[in-house]
Amino acid sequence: MCPEMANRSLSAGIRRFVLGARTLCSTVASRASSFYVPFLSKLKSPKQNPLLALQNWVDEGNNVSPYQLRSIGRTLIKWKRYHHALELLKWIENQKNFHMVPADHAMKLELIIENYGLVEAEEYFMNLPDSTAKKAACLTLLRAYVRDRGTCKAEALMVKLYELGLVVSPHPFNEMMKLYLVTCEYRKVPLVIQQMKRNRIPCNVQSYNLWMNAYIEEEGYGIAAVETVFRQMQNDKNVEVGWSSLATLANVYIKAGQSKKATLVLKDAEKKLSTCNRLGYFFLITLYASLKEKEGVLRLWEASKAVGGRISCANYICILTCLVKLQDIVQAKRIFLEWESNCQKYDIRVSNVLLGAYMRNGLMEEAESLHLHTLQKGGCPNYKTMEILVEGYVNKKKTDEAIIAMKRALAMMKDCHWRPPHGLVLAVAEILEKDGNLEYANKYIADIHNFGLTSLPLYKILLRMHLSANKPPFHILKMMVEDKVEMDDDTHSIVKAFTG
Repeated sequence: MCPEMANRSLSAGIRRFVLGARTLCSTVASRASSFYVPFLSKLKSPKQNPLLALQNWVDEGNNVSPYQLRSIGRTLIKWKRYHHALELLKWIENQKNFHMVPADHAMKLELIIENYGLVEAEEYFMNLPDSTAKKAACLTLLRAYVRDRGTCKAEALMVKLYELGLVVSPHPFNEMMKLYLVTCEYRKVPLVIQQMKRNRIPCNVQSYNLWMNAYIEEEGYGIAAVETVFRQMQNDKNVEVGWSSLATLANVYIKAGQSKKATLVLKDAEKKLSTCNRLGYFFLITLYASLKEKEGVLRLWEASKAVGGRISCANYICILTCLVKLQDIVQAKRIFLEWESNCQKYDIRVSNVLLGAYMRNGLMEEAESLHLHTLQKGGCPNYKTMEILVEGYVNKKKTDEAIIAMKRALAMMKDCHWRPPHGLVLAVAEILEKDGNLEYANKYIADIHNFGLTSLPLYKILLRMHLSANKPPFHILKMMVEDKVEMDDDTHSIVKAFTG
């Protein structure tokens, strides 16, 4: 066969292979879709038990493969339905045609941590049948220790993994470096790197980034040490220096006040950004904002729009926060209106950024107008909205509005962990004292007492108000005892004046 014919035959064979692969993928996707779309719609409600839905699906004559069952489990985890996901995994584990693979053990361990905690997870890990299963699940357990900042347990697990010969990748070492960074044990990070080198475990991008971050935080190393690590990274043929590493280096220069070097590195980082993911754009936008480089902020914001997919609310919050930090409220308002015209659900956190900027700059009319506008648009104020409004009204000495906003904020405290800053709580009490509003002052301090936010200055205000109104302070003294608030000389003098 002549070369030309051979090439044609080869090309035809490749086309048939690609076409066949596409047809196969299309068939698999079609079958998966015919299963997932109707079945997962049955699980949308958190109250729906997946086992009952699955049994009904099978009873209707449908077949479900192990691959599909695992996918259902992952979907339940994505929906944070950890209890249901664990129930499902236990059920499919007991099916005759289902064989647990190492990744299943890792998923089950993750679900045990979410449902029952670390003690049960540790027991499950120790009882895993073989080293392959332990190797797959060890990172899940280690990450749980890192999340709990359990240094001793994490270090003990690493020793155990060494003994079992399971530490064969950079990932466990990276988790340990993360742990030492969050617990401020920066000097342990280079020791981890040394351990990796002794064991001939290659560093990956994250290893180098964590190493550089440790040198940023620990006094005594300095920029030269970070630059040395970065050069090692550049010379590592197995690692590609991406935007994240350049952003880390730029952050070092920013903290050291070397703005020109930081800007040059950020421009190099821009060239490394993905056209498929926006994450890097907003990291760099934040760094440009730290440098007060508005041009870089806006340039990257516009560039991020070329990435496919919807721009998230978190992205809008990031760009608005950066523009507010740069004191460019005009641009912030323009981008806010852009978000508002495209948003599918009104997220009050986005408007809160602009609302806070208006209040901090004393633009009360604009703030009140924006607040009314968000209500009309269907926005639901949260605790942060009320905190911003209270602070603005207090600063502008708008008594009635400050009290109304604080009332609403206190009502929200029953359903969330937020608590207002003490200075704001005290400022509202001072307004009430100035206005002589004893009835609401009593109710207000009682609410503050119920939430455990009282202080001696607050009780002093209420005692003074009761003294002025010539009303007994017995309930105040009782609350002070309950809150274990000790009186100072000034407070004793106020209390004595009631009997004087």
